[in-house]
This record gives sequence, structure tokens and C-alpha cells, in this order.
Amino acid sequence: MTQTVLVIGYVWPEPRSSAAGSHMLSLLRLFRQQGWQVVFATPAQKTEHMIDLAEEGIESLAIQLNHSSFDDFVATLNPDYVLFDRFMVEEQFGWRVEKACPDAMRILDTEDLQCLRSARQKILKENASLSDTLLSQHLMNSELAKREIAAILRCDLSLIISDYEISLLKDSFKVDSTLIHHLPFMLDLNQHPIKEKCFSDRKHFITIGNFRHAPNWDSVLYLQQVWPLIKKQIPEAELHIYGAYPPKKATQLNNPKTGFLVKGWAEDAFEVLGDARVCLAPLRFGAGIKGKLIDAMLMGTPSVTTSIGAEGMAGTDEWPGIIADSTDSIIQAAMTLYQSEEHWQQSTCSLPELLKQRYDKTVLSEQLMDIIKNIKTDLAQHRENNFTGAMLRHHSMKSTYFMSKWIEAKNRPTKTA
Repeated sequence: MTQTVLVIGYVWPEPRSSAAGSHMLSLLRLFRQQGWQVVFATPAQKTEHMIDLAEEGIESLAIQLNHSSFDDFVATLNPDYVLFDRFMVEEQFGWRVEKACPDAMRILDTEDLQCLRSARQKILKENASLSDTLLSQHLMNSELAKREIAAILRCDLSLIISDYEISLLKDSFKVDSTLIHHLPFMLDLNQHPIKEKCFSDRKHFITIGNFRHAPNWDSVLYLQQVWPLIKKQIPEAELHIYGAYPPKKATQLNNPKTGFLVKGWAEDAFEVLGDARVCLAPLRFGAGIKGKLIDAMLMGTPSVTTSIGAEGMAGTDEWPGIIADSTDSIIQAAMTLYQSEEHWQQSTCSLPELLKQRYDKTVLSEQLMDIIKNIKTDLAQHRENNFTGAMLRHHSMKSTYFMSKWIEAKNRPTKTA
């Protein structure tokens, strides 16, 4: 009998616009490869860069927030699995799924820990020095963290993209290891081998990332300060800035005289990354792992990034580029990789092994499906072992339930005499 998975999306998948969109498409394709019926539903507005899910053999439909029509829909579909895209979606729909389809396995795809990203952003705004102690204080006092961890505990399994975040959940938040699974980007390395132009055939610097993602926009603003110092040392170089949805405040930064070029949407991210000599990604806050840096690796393009940018991506392996956290060290790293062919070549020589060891789709897919099927086989016992999750569903979801019912009643048209 064919099994069904319902994926409730925060947004429509845009694999060419964001790492989150690419990651979601990987999951959808994996579920299709199992022979499952895959249904994607979202309350989000359609976008110009969304993928055509019908071409992937995936059903899709729009759903409403705070509306009982979803209850009828999900009860009729009666899925075997439900995957929530980000914790806010679980908050909105988790109680409805549990009520209508109690036997469906509930999976949360966190994409990244938003509470971690938010805490780091607040520390940056405070002009404070980021330390483990200060970060812990922000997290433990964060309402966002309480909501996000609660969603993780309520689900049968949560997919965590960074091994740093796996450790954070286990050590700081005491989340049981049976409830979380490390799932980085799943790369088809046969379809995407490293395509590398030689050092002399490349020129200029590149940075790329969806402008709607706050860490990316902050990085562009930071580069506006750093770039003149790099340009002074390498007068012939340009910085090409790509990303989806560039706002007017971004395009206004375009300055051909200084080589600070805001290009906007890239038709082919791999092509522009493969033409560049160095990728600049001085991310000052964020979480998860970075799609732009994975794409740079696939194109054999070394990167200059921060400790936060490289977090959770290479393990104990040598970084394919240079990690630098101060303005001076970022400038020096950019100069070294751009001007020294020897350093440039050394920085990328271990890339094939790194990608194979950490991002091989074949291995990661098998591991994920094994854990999903094992939990599904004994779902009742798995839930019985998760008392904290049961307690949270009993109490906290009641507030979500009544709030949603109140909004639904409030939005119901008033009958006129």
C-alpha cells in the first residue's frame, strides 16, 4: 500500500533562491524516491521563483491559517507522515494534525535554529563580544528558544542541519538524542562533481545570498565597509554581489567606480561562482549551514568566511579557504587567496573528500529513511518515551488551539438580518 507524506511549507520551495528551498526540494525528492505519495501544502503566497512541483510528481495546494478547512483536508488525506517546515508551522498546524490524524508520524525540519540566529543578532546589535557564556544567557532567556525547543519536543523527530546545533540541543537544552537527527545538505555528487576553472582563468570576488535573509543583508553592509580596503590593495578586482529579491536599498549600493557591483538575481549560481576567484562571506551572525559556501565548494571556489559562516560545515577537516573573524584578518585572507596561486590551490585540494564524507546524498538519504521507518514501526513506544513532549502537547497546544479557534471565529463573516 502506498504511503503518503504531507509536507506543510512555510513558503513555496525556491531551490534557486535559497539554501532552505534547495534543502526542502531534496527532501521532497527523497520521499518521492520511496514510492510515496507526496503532497505539499502551504498558506504562503506564490512567488516568481518557486519551483513547479507538478513536474516533480508532487501534488500541491494552498491552505488557510486558522481555518477548519485544513482539518477536513488532512483527515481526508490521512497521511502516514507529516513534515512541518520550521517550528512556526508546527505551532500553527501541529495540534490540528494530532487531532485529525493521531497515528501520523510528525517530523519537524528546522532548517536552522532560529533562536540561535536571533540570539547572535541581538549580541551583534549590542556591540558585545560573542562568547559561549553570553550566547547561553541570551538563549536561556529567549522566548523564541522556548517556542522552538517546545516544537522540537512535541514532534516525533526533528531534522537538524548542523552538528553544532545537534550538540547545542543535547548539551544546553537536554533534548533526547532519539528526537533529533543530523541532516546536512544532501548532494548528488555524481550529478554535481567539482567543476573547477584554474586560478588564472578566474577573476574578481563574489558574494551571494537571498537579500531577504537578515545575515546575508548584514554581510553586504559589512562588505561595504571592508571592500574599499581590499580594493586599495587589489585595484583591478571587483566584488560581484548576487542574490534573490534585492531591495532598492541594496541596488542603490551599486558603485561601478569602486567595483562594488550589486548584480541581483543570478540565473546560474554555479556559473557565477565558478567564474570568481574567491567567495567572500563575512557572516557576523546566523545559524545552520550555508548554501552559498556549499555551492562554492562544488565549483572549487575557495571562500573567506567567519567562524559562524563555517560552523557545522567541515568538522575537523581543513576549511577550503580561510576563516577570519576580524576586519584586518578578512582583508588579509582575501588578499592571500586572490593573489597567491599556491595558497588558492592548497585551499581546495581536499574538497572532494570533504564533500563525500559529509554531504553524500546516498549515505544521508539511507540514514534518514532508516530512522524514520524505525520510529514509525514503534511509534507508540517512541511517544511513550517522550514524556516531556506529551506534556507540552497536553498543555501548551491548548493555548494554540484556543487562539486559533478565536481567530477563526473572529474572521467568520457576520450574518446580517
